[in-house]
Amino acid sequence: MEEKINKREIRRKILRQRDSLSAEARKKGDILLTERILGHQWFYRSEYFLCYVNYGSEISTRDILTEALKAGKKVYVPKVLADKEPEMAFFRIDALEDLITGYKGIPEPAGDTEIYSYTPDRAEQSLMLMPGVAFDPFRNRLGYGKGFYDRFLADKAKLQLRTIAAGYRCQLLDELPAGPMDIRPCQIICV
Repeated sequence: MEEKINKREIRRKILRQRDSLSAEARKKGDILLTERILGHQWFYRSEYFLCYVNYGSEISTRDILTEALKAGKKVYVPKVLADKEPEMAFFRIDALEDLITGYKGIPEPAGDTEIYSYTPDRAEQSLMLMPGVAFDPFRNRLGYGKGFYDRFLADKAKLQLRTIAAGYRCQLLDELPAGPMDIRPCQIICV
């Protein structure tokens, strides 16, 4: 119970800090992240690109998504499928204009296109860029509390090796609480 409260407090504190970043700091971070991802060997070598669409004060992925589409990559973005227990799937998009307002106001695909289908071979040609609230040097990632990415990646070992979590420098902490169900991204980039 204490860990849950601690995670909730960390989320509140970091989201306040992220929300209060200046427009200049945001723009600088967005540009730096775009440069780091577009120059990353995993991006360069990937055929399949799974990427969140930024929402609220999250670090922007829109230029990265645009460049991935221009480069001819198969681009997939998450959509929350709201059944009894909401889960997440990645649907292919051909343009950012394909996005609609979805779960909790987050831009997502309509859900009528190809779904990313995991195979170990396909995972080796994939890159996943994932959001988060907070990160630490031990590759722990604190999400928004629903476990969507943890559940999506749980049975995809090869894809776990092609994950990068991204955020602003203010989201990097010395250490985060982590549980056995938490999937650690392979790399974290905080700019």
